[in-house]
Amino acid sequence: MRVFFSVVIPTYNRKPILEKCLWAMERQRYDVDQVTGYEIVVVDDGSTDGTVDWLKEAADFSHLRLLEQDHQGPAAARNLGVEAARGDTIIFIDSDLVVLEDFLQCHATALASGQQRLGEKVFTYGRVINTANFEQPTAEPFKVTDYSRAYFATGNVAIAKHWLLKAGLFDTQFTLYGWEDLELGVRLKNMGLTLVKAPDAVGYHWHPPFSLDQIPNLIEKEIERGRMGVLFYQKHPTFEVRLMIQMTWLHRILWGVLSLGGALNEKTMAPLLKWLIRRGKPQLALEVARVFLNWYNVQGVYQAQRELEVAGNQ
Repeated sequence: MRVFFSVVIPTYNRKPILEKCLWAMERQRYDVDQVTGYEIVVVDDGSTDGTVDWLKEAADFSHLRLLEQDHQGPAAARNLGVEAARGDTIIFIDSDLVVLEDFLQCHATALASGQQRLGEKVFTYGRVINTANFEQPTAEPFKVTDYSRAYFATGNVAIAKHWLLKAGLFDTQFTLYGWEDLELGVRLKNMGLTLVKAPDAVGYHWHPPFSLDQIPNLIEKEIERGRMGVLFYQKHPTFEVRLMIQMTWLHRILWGVLSLGGALNEKTMAPLLKWLIRRGKPQLALEVARVFLNWYNVQGVYQAQRELEVAGNQ
């Protein structure tokens, strides 16, 4: 098996970390008997931070192809990247992911092994390690919180282009935050594709250290994720999806109890979060904040569901 990779990277206002992402992709080393070559397809989703002008002037990225669109979200951006891709195999990563030099080779090896064992209907999912270390993102060790059971998540996945086209690509109805990749994953699973883990294909997902001024944006994202979760369930009304989007009484009771019915929120927990951050534990502070962030997510799910029911009764 020999592959030509098209690495599709949607981006929106992430110029500083995108530069690290692209330099890491340019430094790839691989066995030419397995990987015939690769291209880096960056799809700018209407950035306003100078990303496009910088990329147009950047002569050092020899594998780069730049595509542009108005701000439509990551689903539309990835679709544009796939449709324009010259490769037979697509790798999706995010623009805040920094990979190791053997990243492409590890995906190629895992794909070949998976196809030999299971046939052509396979794709590979690499490891994603979260880090707040901007200077040396690849120095972060793997943590229990980095473990993922996602079936198809676009932070680090490789799949033959023709399977994506056959599945119908990403649904651009997912205009808010969340679920567009996992929804496509359900369709791929229904087509009989099998996930093959590629733990050696490591990507380091950078995000700034948690601070209290991030909370309003995080709350908005959780509410949006709840709303998009209901759209996900409309398309695939199964109990498995209900569990994924936290649309069960168990989740409602769990996060209701843990947050004391919303009494533990961004205001009441601020002193504890500040204390943890001052102690140099911003990641722990973020994990504690998930008590009320998950409550907002569940609230978003049920609010969107109520709106659908009202609209259906009119």
